Amino acid sequence: MSLLVIGLSHHTAPLAVLEALSEHPDRSGAIATAALSSATATEVVVLSTCNRLEVYAEVPAFHPAVAAIGEALALAAGVSSEPSSPAPANDLPHRAEVLADHLYVRHDEGAVAHAFTVACGLDSMAVGEAQVLGQMRDALATAQSHGQVGESLNALFQQALRVGKRAHAETDIDQHSVSLVHIALEQAAEQLGDLTQRSAAVIGAGSMSGLAAATTSRAGIGSLTIANRTSERAERLAGATGGSTRPWADLPDVVAESDLVITCTGAVGHVITGEVLARSARLRGGRPQVVVDLALPRDVEPAESWTGQAPGVTLVDLQHLGRLLEGRADRTEVGRVGALVTAEVADYLTRRMEKAVTPTVAALRARAASLVAAEMERLDQRLPHLDEQTRAEVALAVHRVVEKLLHTPTRRVKEFAMEGSGDDYAAALRELFDLEPKDVANVSHPPKRVTP
Repeated sequence: MSLLVIGLSHHTAPLAVLEALSEHPDRSGAIATAALSSATATEVVVLSTCNRLEVYAEVPAFHPAVAAIGEALALAAGVSSEPSSPAPANDLPHRAEVLADHLYVRHDEGAVAHAFTVACGLDSMAVGEAQVLGQMRDALATAQSHGQVGESLNALFQQALRVGKRAHAETDIDQHSVSLVHIALEQAAEQLGDLTQRSAAVIGAGSMSGLAAATTSRAGIGSLTIANRTSERAERLAGATGGSTRPWADLPDVVAESDLVITCTGAVGHVITGEVLARSARLRGGRPQVVVDLALPRDVEPAESWTGQAPGVTLVDLQHLGRLLEGRADRTEVGRVGALVTAEVADYLTRRMEKAVTPTVAALRARAASLVAAEMERLDQRLPHLDEQTRAEVALAVHRVVEKLLHTPTRRVKEFAMEGSGDDYAAALRELFDLEPKDVANVSHPPKRVTP
């Protein structure tokens, strides 16, 4: 068995492909079910965020698992050569091929290092963000609730969460990272000038919209309007950020009246169309306007469909922000977290390798103890009048001989485990000492005790 990570993120896939994936809210369950039913994986956790979709799996064989999980991803995503249009249901091979251009694969040590790196926020678009910790915790909980995770992935994710917490507690990675909203406001200021003299609207009232509203308010924006389908949530967010609310039906007017529009609703389908932006441009008479789309799937219709019809409107989307964020994180803190991850990966792999050979060592010692007990019982039958002190001395002598004989093979199997060849040596021990598979399995997972 080995660990495998296969997925795609903002590092490898264009926004259109990520958007195609995000339009299938039930994809995580479908992918996990498909991977497990293919018998190429025994455990599966699917991590799905707005900028990544990754499948973590415990697999018996590498190549069959990569092929099966890749097909499951393509099937769940409905990706075609034109991501904006769904592929035919019978076009799975083509979809898998298209998606494969954007996939990355991590195996064993690489999979562990990747999980820890993601948990620390080093692989995020906004380096150092802590939101991914909650997303990993939720992914693990979902897999546990569906019986899709076992000892291996549970241990990996639990340790990844601990490493992520260490990174945020022991370094300043979260304080020195640059958020998407801050970069968006910088872009807006370049186009609009002094933001304290400008009006802003936040469309949506979820967690990202809340962050956008709070950050925009702290930046001293002239006025702030919140629009959301659920008026109660809009009112709560407006109350917390000093803004006002407008009904969802007024959205076209809210867009037209705002110099800066930040949207992140989580809706499927475009909330702000090219027609709405064209109308806004006409009503504003060419005055500059910045529209920031933080949603995936996108809230705003792609610019290529309305370019030239909305003069003065500048669209800033996640892909654009991602390019701006590259290299903006504090490299000193990134280096500190990177060193922490390296040390934690080494420690985790050492403990995992030792654990892999422990059942064989334990079974070997259990077999030796059983033989010693049998010989002592035979001695009792032959010498029934042997005094207790002499019997104890004989038992101790036999035990010492056995311990000395087992010392070298048990020490060497642990050393070989550290060198990566522990499995072969453990298999040799099982053959040489005629250890039955059930003996090793019983040590790994003791039989449940039956209550009389």
